[in-house]
Amino acid sequence: MTVVLVTGCSSVGGPKAGAPPHHRIGGFANVDGGAPAAGFLTRMQFFVSRVFSTTFHPRKASFPIVANDGRALRDGRGEATVTWVGHATLLVQLDSVNVLTDPHWSRRASPVSFGGPRRLTPPGLRFEDLPPIHVVVISHDHYDHLDRETVKRLAATHRPKFLVPLGLKSWFAEIGIADVDEMDWWDERKVQGLTFACVPARHFSGRTPWDRNRRLWSGWAVMGRERRLYFAGDTAYWAGLKEIGARLGPFDLAAIPVGAYLPPVIMKASHTTPEEALAALADVRGRVFVPIHWGTFDLADEPPGDPPRRLQAEARRLQLGDDRVWILRHGETRRW
Repeated sequence: MTVVLVTGCSSVGGPKAGAPPHHRIGGFANVDGGAPAAGFLTRMQFFVSRVFSTTFHPRKASFPIVANDGRALRDGRGEATVTWVGHATLLVQLDSVNVLTDPHWSRRASPVSFGGPRRLTPPGLRFEDLPPIHVVVISHDHYDHLDRETVKRLAATHRPKFLVPLGLKSWFAEIGIADVDEMDWWDERKVQGLTFACVPARHFSGRTPWDRNRRLWSGWAVMGRERRLYFAGDTAYWAGLKEIGARLGPFDLAAIPVGAYLPPVIMKASHTTPEEALAALADVRGRVFVPIHWGTFDLADEPPGDPPRRLQAEARRLQLGDDRVWILRHGETRRW
């Protein structure tokens, strides 16, 4: 999210003849007619205020952390586990394959080291304590989901296969990473015995003021012999979630973002509230819900501790118990 909220200096072209509806000349677009994106000046004002506050007056928060030295994860006995490292970074173990989602181990979600959102909570698992990583999935190119130093370190240390949405393969090539498969919505790949499906999301992309929506954004479905995971990446609540559930569900585990929802004029077009995230759980036909995208980086106007509070209240209203809604602590591992 961070820096790219200001982007508006460039735009992609019109529909591309013979291509899927989300393809545009020079880039991509949302196609569902959901909440409109805020105007450029509104985004600029929000961006400036957030950069100033996170750099010079950062908020503090304290969230519980589970001590995790990674030993059990490295010893892995083929059990299906999920570990929340922080933000949108999950370590998923399924059928003896280790998968990372949107890996981020850096101190800031920013293009610079001296400003922008700094971690509120350290990674729940040290990079050095990771088990061998076989596959990495990337949902989109925003700085809180695609961290340059982390993916370079993963490529050098673990040499995983990277699965990315359209347009990102060249970005990886520029930093020397070649083992990258680029995928469109609904494309599938079989890697290490698991099936990975790139699924639609309602969001946007861009890392500079000049590349807004030049690269695609997505969620991911990870399907093993007996279990299925839905990883939303970053998305607004939208009608296409039901199609994901109909095509690929039901899912044993659904990881859906619950943070960065205020102010609505900025966020509603591309992020889910905790209440919308639980509606998304039903739409994708998910059994267990894991909230992501909260408690790690201070990206929006809501208090950092607000997402889990609102999530718990909505779960109670919907009569969803602790067996259905797992509010993981940073570093916590659970079998699924």
